[in-house]
Amino acid sequence: MAARAEPVTRSLAGLAALVVLGLTLGTLGAVVWRAGGLGLAEGRVGEAIAFTLWQAAASAVLSVALAVPVARALARRRFVGRGAVITLMGAPFILPSIVAVLGLVAVFGRSGAVNWLLGGLGLPEVSLYGPQGVILAHVFFNLPLATRLLLQGWLAIPAERFRLAASFGMGPGAILRWLEWPMLRAVVPGALMLIFALCLTSFAVALTLGGGPKATTVELAIYTAFKFDFDLGAASVLALVQFALASCAAALAWGVARPSGFGAGLGGVVRRWDGGGWLRVQDALAVGLAALFLAGPLLAVCLRGAAGLFDLPLSVWAALGRSLAVALGSTALCLALALPLALAARRGLWVQVLAVLPIAASPLVMGTGLFLLSYRWVRPDEIALWVTAAVNAVLALPFALAVMLPAAREMRQGSGRLAESLGMRGVARLRLVVLPAMRRAMGFSAGLAAALSMGDLGVITLFADAQSRTLPYELYSLMGSYRMEQAAGAALLLLVSSLALFWLFDRGGRADAGA
Repeated sequence: MAARAEPVTRSLAGLAALVVLGLTLGTLGAVVWRAGGLGLAEGRVGEAIAFTLWQAAASAVLSVALAVPVARALARRRFVGRGAVITLMGAPFILPSIVAVLGLVAVFGRSGAVNWLLGGLGLPEVSLYGPQGVILAHVFFNLPLATRLLLQGWLAIPAERFRLAASFGMGPGAILRWLEWPMLRAVVPGALMLIFALCLTSFAVALTLGGGPKATTVELAIYTAFKFDFDLGAASVLALVQFALASCAAALAWGVARPSGFGAGLGGVVRRWDGGGWLRVQDALAVGLAALFLAGPLLAVCLRGAAGLFDLPLSVWAALGRSLAVALGSTALCLALALPLALAARRGLWVQVLAVLPIAASPLVMGTGLFLLSYRWVRPDEIALWVTAAVNAVLALPFALAVMLPAAREMRQGSGRLAESLGMRGVARLRLVVLPAMRRAMGFSAGLAAALSMGDLGVITLFADAQSRTLPYELYSLMGSYRMEQAAGAALLLLVSSLALFWLFDRGGRADAGA
């Protein structure tokens, strides 16, 4: 029988659950209460909902449709640099949104490489700003995620199935019909709904590339209601709408996928005999174009930012220090919430339900709710960084739990049983059993939380002044004042800092752990 959670662990998990509930549902309730009820503002809700749903659906469909040939090529080809390409697929997830936007502007903007090429060919230029820019940015972020999800589906098809197909002389069409299509039917719906849910809560992308009545997401409308109108009634309605939309999308993403019915194989590397001739060219084009699309903006940021690093104002370096402090504090709080929740969850169902709340809740509403609860005692700018760290910790919690829950289950089935039989409790169990078994998962989770917090441009935009700006907000301000060379330098600084934090925490978790 699996080891049960200790009473102390259950108490800490209950406290963590209360913190998450307070920062999500509690802050939403504070905003509604302070507004004195719910209110609407000139059709803002309908327009925002329409664009939010449309751009999220378009982004999800395009991301998954483009990921299918890329994942298929990576699944059936072995080539030099394949590991680097797969690693590149994970980079946009921890890439600060504002850095990615700057890179996309450098490639697809008015003076970018794409418009330069189109002008040379005598073709009309393209505009990055508006709905098309929002969708392009979302595809940039989510194409790698969709590719990794689909690639895992392809690699999960037992190798014996492909060997049997080869013995029957099945060609690419037959393999697609009998092996790959059932897998896609099981994996694609979940990937679509997950990306749809992520795009629903977009803020930084819509703030920088969208705007205007035709490109305003619900989250951006919440920001407008708070920042410019201070219409708490309208903001409350928008927050409830977003919570309902994101909750439905997250629930569907959780339950829509179905097993493919292949069963388990004996393991081993999957060898493919299909895909010769023109299919080899097709796979090379799919991987090459995807790598170019993802690497182009990153390379542009590095090249343009290298020169701008030497001309950065002192405010950028001060903002870097504040961002590092926020990221470290957010990481510590995220681990303090995630670890007891992962250890106390026997089957993980209630924890997974709890993890949906940060995805569905608006970070802007969380921040505003905290300020409304504390404004009688402190000024908003005095606690802007503390509130940002707390909100970022909760936003990173779903990703940390996704990593730590499987590790906790494995520990309970292994060393946890031995510790239970020996009556090991308290600090001794934590030091000798829990931390060694969970070290890798905690390191990776800490790296994700630190990188995501380092690059977040959300709550800080509402209440920060010149003395409490983080590096992403400082970068956004430089872009808004058209100081693009300095913005590029700040973007490179932010990119290096985010990747360094992720690497340090992840490496620290793997040190002396067999990797």
